[in-house]
Amino acid sequence: MKIVVIGTRGIPDIQGGVETHCEELYPRLVALGCDVTIIRRSCYVTDDNRISEYKGVKLIDVYAPRRKSTEAFIHTTLALMKASKLKPDIVHIHAIGPALCTPLAKMMGFKVVSTNHGPDYDRQKWGRMAKAALKLGEKQQARYSNHIIAISHVIVDILKRRYNRFKNVSIIYNGVNSPVKSTATDYIESLGLQPGKYIMTMGRIVPEKRFDWLIEAFQRARFNGYKLVIVGDSDHNDMYSNQFKKMARDNDNVVLTGFIKGEKLNQVLTNAALFVLPSTHEGLPISLLEAMSYNLDVLVSDIPANRLPELDHSDFFTVDSISSLTKFLSRKMRKPQKGRKYDLANYNWDNIAKQTLDVYRQVLKK
Repeated sequence: MKIVVIGTRGIPDIQGGVETHCEELYPRLVALGCDVTIIRRSCYVTDDNRISEYKGVKLIDVYAPRRKSTEAFIHTTLALMKASKLKPDIVHIHAIGPALCTPLAKMMGFKVVSTNHGPDYDRQKWGRMAKAALKLGEKQQARYSNHIIAISHVIVDILKRRYNRFKNVSIIYNGVNSPVKSTATDYIESLGLQPGKYIMTMGRIVPEKRFDWLIEAFQRARFNGYKLVIVGDSDHNDMYSNQFKKMARDNDNVVLTGFIKGEKLNQVLTNAALFVLPSTHEGLPISLLEAMSYNLDVLVSDIPANRLPELDHSDFFTVDSISSLTKFLSRKMRKPQKGRKYDLANYNWDNIAKQTLDVYRQVLKK
């Protein structure tokens, strides 16, 4: 079974939830017997990941301009032209922005599986025209995909309610690995951190993550001896990201790590006292699942995507309320829970790979 994957910026070690999803999923599908090619966006390929294969997954780089307004559409169009030469059994398109090209993929004769990672038009970084294009992408995905994978029940409800799409839709969650926690502390010490004496968050530096609100709530709560660690970076340097980084650097108790993975991220997650995710928009946040896999106590905004059944009522604060965030942050830190245990059976990547393969087989059977 030959699969060509389009829509992700690429793998390995490229920042983003879709990118993490693809980096975990497709090597497992190769192990299950699939021939997988991921078409990457050239503007995210660096000397560190300029490779043609990753864990059996073939990698092809196709031009993409590093401009958030046109990047996905231009790259997806060019990637589909490239895919036509590869003659795949299935083209798998990730996210609703690239899904704008689903009709083109169908016109080219492809069987299309698409994954809806969430309503990206809710992200604050998009202007009116971009939001309209993303909504159209969601509509095209719902109308033309042979099969849609949704990463949460929230997304399934949108597909049913807005587009009357009931058939050939599967819920397949994001996943998380069981970590081997780090025993080293050299990296966090180089950042001026002590084990158990910092709060952390993780994600791209964009307005909807509300990391700026978290800094303000952290300062209001006045945690003596604690620091706030923000893991991640912006994809595009813009006015917001530049202002945010200045705001963070002007606070002595805030640490920006940039985008990190591997042992560095392992150390940060292993030694944190609390994980906070104040987002106004998520699909199914892998960063939250990763924090839970490290047995961290968590505090998250009460948006539907964050309301995992494995969490307690006390783990949520009112979204877009600095006062609520400050209140619950203070409450968490007064009685921190160490070594929390979560049932993460629903988020096993091996099972997710098998579920995805079942979708491919259904599509080819039809």
